[in-house]
Amino acid sequence: MLLIVAVTAGLGLLVAVAGLGLMRLLRERSIGVMLAVVAVVTVVATVGGVVAITLQMIIEGAPRDIVLSVVAVGGLVGLGVATVLARRVVAASRRLVDAVHAASPTGEFVPPGGLPAELGTIAKTLEQAYRSLRLGHERERALESARRELVAWVSHDLRTPLAGMRAMAEALEDGVVADPETVSRYHRQIRLEVDRLSGMVDDLFELSRIHAGTLRLSRRRIGLSDLVADALAGVEQLARAKGVRLAGEADVVVPVQADAGELSRALGNLVVNAIRHTPEDGTVLVRAAVEEGVACLSVADCCGGIPADDLPRVFDVAFRGETARTPSTDGAGAGLGLAIARGIIEAHQGVIDVVNAGPGCRFEIRLPLSVPEGPAAVMPR
Repeated sequence: MLLIVAVTAGLGLLVAVAGLGLMRLLRERSIGVMLAVVAVVTVVATVGGVVAITLQMIIEGAPRDIVLSVVAVGGLVGLGVATVLARRVVAASRRLVDAVHAASPTGEFVPPGGLPAELGTIAKTLEQAYRSLRLGHERERALESARRELVAWVSHDLRTPLAGMRAMAEALEDGVVADPETVSRYHRQIRLEVDRLSGMVDDLFELSRIHAGTLRLSRRRIGLSDLVADALAGVEQLARAKGVRLAGEADVVVPVQADAGELSRALGNLVVNAIRHTPEDGTVLVRAAVEEGVACLSVADCCGGIPADDLPRVFDVAFRGETARTPSTDGAGAGLGLAIARGIIEAHQGVIDVVNAGPGCRFEIRLPLSVPEGPAAVMPR
């Protein structure tokens, strides 16, 4: 028994070492070749061991021929099965390669059927990768289209006030306008246009930082109730000029980790937008509360609602809800305020959305809450 074990183990070890060396040499060849090598190593080790033991036992005549015949047939069957399996694996891998070649980077990858489990996993991974590539190309095209529209729209928005200021400056320079009242009015109008252009340039700079991913936030613990109060105080004059009422409600404790300046700018953009679209004697309500474990900021107006087709585009760059690009009389910008607000909120890992509600629409901001919610109170109006 010890002799049989020693002989078979020695032969098996020699064949295994030779097989591993051969597989190392063929490591860049087809999987089918690898499977064939494995099958040959297994069959040779088995057949060699049986033959050696048969000869060692000095089996003569018909018994020896029977044993060797059975071993030979078994070896041939094993090699045949391994060959068929290798051909199937190679055919499946070729089908997968053909499917990859048939799909373009921007197209849809259709994985072939009947693949082994491992190749099926690779096919599913490739399908997900192609889907991500396709979505990435679609986002890239959308961003490129938005960039072209932004350049065209902003160029128009810049050209109009520049042309007006140039005409007024030339009139003043040539002495066409001489009476003090008109001169003063021209100076006042030029200053207003300069302020409007400065605001537009600031918005473009902020938007470029957001799109480039260079917006740096200085986070600290702030209360949303203070943010609401500051936002309402900052737009009080604009609301009074339009005859719009302002109202604010906030829970006593709604703390978040945020950049106070950037978050205040986002909220201010929403409030200014609400005031501009609310008719005289309407109300703009700003509310801060805790809902479902998150901090919620909402700005509700009386604009009459947003058309359903325009709701998905409200936060698009340079979208105003109208096809005309004529500057508005109230000094509205180039339609960048809501896009900037979305970028700032998303930089805070928050979510911003808009829904039609009541006599107008409601913009909603949701931010992670840093501490449990506290008791509620109503701000003075």
